[in-house]
Amino acid sequence: EEKGKRRREEKGKGKMGAGQSTRPPILGEEFIDFNVDTSQGPIQWHNYIKGSWAILFSHPADYTPVCTTELGTVAKYSAEFKKRNVKLAAISCNDVDSHKGWIKDIIASQNLPGVDLPFPIISDPKRELAVALGMLDPEEKDSKGLPMT
Repeated sequence: EEKGKRRREEKGKGKMGAGQSTRPPILGEEFIDFNVDTSQGPIQWHNYIKGSWAILFSHPADYTPVCTTELGTVAKYSAEFKKRNVKLAAISCNDVDSHKGWIKDIIASQNLPGVDLPFPIISDPKRELAVALGMLDPEEKDSKGLPMT
């Protein structure tokens, strides 16, 4: 509870980009905009989701069995999301090259058609976006000094 209180008190400290706070988003606010590299090339979030609903789902690392199954299942339902005007994107704390290898594994293990997923996987190896979105505690670090997943 103390950490949550401290985060609320730090509201607005730090920047994610032009005018963007590093504190987690709050319901009812406009979601932060960001530029990232993904498995499908660079995207600017607000341009990517323009005119649609969006789901950004997070995974701690590439190649984890549960995450592989989850991304495969989301891919299988992607046409249903598209019918409802929902854009999808995943975020994982690995680089684009790792994502591209993982995508091959997801496609093979989940019996998916094609050579790519129907949504991008965002690269966040320094975990800056995950921290900015409140997905990780910036104070709990691993042996490399990165926020723990």
